[in-house]
Amino acid sequence: MIELHHLTKRYGDKLAVTDLNFRIPEGVVTGFLGPNGAGKSTTMRMILDLDQPTGGRVTIGGKRYADIQDPLREIGALLEAKAVHPGRTAYDHLLWMAQSNRIPRARVDEVLELVGLTSVAKKRARGFSLGMGQRLGIASALLGDPKILMFDEPVNGLDPEGILWIRNLMKGLAAEGRTVFVSSHLMSEMALTADHLVVIGRGRLLADLPMSEFIKRNSRSSVRLRTPHQEQLLNALHGAGLTPEPGPDGAWEVVDGDPAFLGDLAAAHGVTLHELSPQQASLEEAFMQMTADSVEYQAGARPAGAPPQPQPAWGANRAGKEN
Repeated sequence: MIELHHLTKRYGDKLAVTDLNFRIPEGVVTGFLGPNGAGKSTTMRMILDLDQPTGGRVTIGGKRYADIQDPLREIGALLEAKAVHPGRTAYDHLLWMAQSNRIPRARVDEVLELVGLTSVAKKRARGFSLGMGQRLGIASALLGDPKILMFDEPVNGLDPEGILWIRNLMKGLAAEGRTVFVSSHLMSEMALTADHLVVIGRGRLLADLPMSEFIKRNSRSSVRLRTPHQEQLLNALHGAGLTPEPGPDGAWEVVDGDPAFLGDLAAAHGVTLHELSPQQASLEEAFMQMTADSVEYQAGARPAGAPPQPQPAWGANRAGKEN
């Protein structure tokens, strides 16, 4: 378990992290969310004693990171996949890490196989794609078979198979009772992976609660209704004191509506429904709602008359494709 106690970090006049108090429990995947500049990376670095807090403290299993003997056996982390000497092979990189923490040499082969890098174990890191570098970073985190794991943007550079693999790996590690703490900007992936969320904005704690509760509190639900009898449906809804909103395909949406009540209402007025479906808000919608006032870097609107800018292919890998 990781516990943060009034953790604060100041860089000159700027407060990067302010009085953070939360615990990261065992047995679940805890997602760490926040806009760019929110203080996520700084917080993770302070957990590992890479940055010293201005105030407060972090404990890992009741100890500071610096006081843990053979720390790779207690906590494994992927913060920067390219933090490897480019002239070292994947095997040698993991071997020196293993020897520094008294981890058996055989464990190097085990983690290389686990992350799918056995065939390139003797290849130098300078020739690795972004996805291969990510897999090597994940292998480094797993090397000591630790009880606690931290991942910062672990799916960056991975192809669809790799993304599914790391998702299942993290969920499997949590199911074994380990602590798994993961930061990502990919809301769709976080929604499929995390059980619990910690959200910060401008260095302050905004939320610390289960995924389902976070979405429920920070978004609205609705019920989608579609019928060939539009006027009859609207009269029935207005008569019940409801104000529907127009939706796509000629449908109507009732915010915070009860599907059972709406179905009975339509039946009572002889309205045939072609669709009655609850609409669940997404994690992305809930996140944007909560952090709207905490975004530090916002893109400006395009000036009137200015030509549109070419858009990046966000569905593709921005920094490299996994081999």
